[in-house]
Amino acid sequence: MIDVHRLRIFRSVVANGSISAAADLLGMTGSAVSQHMAALQKQTGLALLERVGRGVEPTAAGRTLAAESEPLMSEVKRLESVITDLREGNTGSLSIGYFASVGSLWLPRIARRLQSEMPDLVLEMILTEGYPTGESPPVDIDVVPDDPRETLRPGYSITPLTSDPFVALLPQDHRLARRRSVPMIELAEESWISSDISAGVTESLIARACAAAGFRPRYTVEAQDHYTAAAFVAAGVGIAVIPDLAGRTRLPTGVRRVRLTRPVPTRDIVALTAPVARANPAAARAVELLREIATKPAPRG
Repeated sequence: MIDVHRLRIFRSVVANGSISAAADLLGMTGSAVSQHMAALQKQTGLALLERVGRGVEPTAAGRTLAAESEPLMSEVKRLESVITDLREGNTGSLSIGYFASVGSLWLPRIARRLQSEMPDLVLEMILTEGYPTGESPPVDIDVVPDDPRETLRPGYSITPLTSDPFVALLPQDHRLARRRSVPMIELAEESWISSDISAGVTESLIARACAAAGFRPRYTVEAQDHYTAAAFVAAGVGIAVIPDLAGRTRLPTGVRRVRLTRPVPTRDIVALTAPVARANPAAARAVELLREIATKPAPRG
């Protein structure tokens, strides 16, 4: 098993490009750092560093190890923080991952409630949206659209929060803009604007709903986020189909929000709690608050 302490020293050497600079930063002697690097290379069976001038550079294997160790070191740092909090009896810290619309509509209320109930709590909110599958930063609680590629994380507990139907965004002068609801098939001939930053569950839910209605959407612009997509709609470039929660944030002037029918694409939103956070009372309370807020309609922007 790889030695985490040596791995941390190795990452410092790579970042500084020098054994001596890493030693100064870590409060160690240069010989001690060199010995740790020799031991790590022996342990891994890899040549990780090579001399370049007066300094060192990672080999190809070294660069890969440094990059791939980033999630591990983030998790180690988080565990060390948990241990410190447990030892000192602190309320501790809590990290919550989110996607954009949840961040603007739910998390301010969550933060206000948690800090009023737990004044010593340190909150860290991390945007986890848009990362490749399995590469998002480690957090105690991750609020995500339910997606088998993301939500089936070993050891994590899943708490359903709400179902979020999709709506259509139309220019205010669009032929359908005055309707209260629109069947999906009536959007078949429109120019569509994509708004799924990760080309993930949102895009697949829309594609399935369109297929069920008997057509395939014709995308002419890839905006990659709901807010930019809404701006394109306001400019008359096309129409967008986005989750209702995203549509409840402030929309540009000139954009109409219309309900969809036959069928209604819907995403489920869940909270994933990491194994290390299960004993954290702040995490348990945060999930309770998330369930409470998710059941109340968010105000329209």
